[in-house]
Amino acid sequence: MSADSHQPAEGTEPPRAVFQISRLGIFVAIALAFFAIPFAFGAPYFWVVYVVPLGIIVWILRVRTVADPESVTVRRIVGTRRVPWSQISSLRLQPSTRSRGTRVSAVLTDGAELPLPAVHVRDLSQLAAVSGGRLPDPAGE
Repeated sequence: MSADSHQPAEGTEPPRAVFQISRLGIFVAIALAFFAIPFAFGAPYFWVVYVVPLGIIVWILRVRTVADPESVTVRRIVGTRRVPWSQISSLRLQPSTRSRGTRVSAVLTDGAELPLPAVHVRDLSQLAAVSGGRLPDPAGE
């Protein structure tokens, strides 16, 4: 082993973590579209109801947080934002008002917050590992 054993070998990618919404939700959207058939064709223009399952599918496929050794990239339905680790001072955990979980946001050096979609409290150790030590591991491992 060389002195740079912590560096990835040639041909391997550096560590990267992708946090995304479960793809199983697509089946829910398809079921919603199927059960909307009688309603959608019941009157003129009721077919617009299919915008809801289509929007759900787009949301599931698009929204994610990608962390790599250089930065954190947040993809929303419209737009993407890439923030280098040097601009992230800490993480903020806030109970979600819409669900039972906890929202995770990155606190930037200018004081602004960047919500990290699909990142949960259970993912913080993985996020800390990808950050290369810039974020402390809450598990203490």
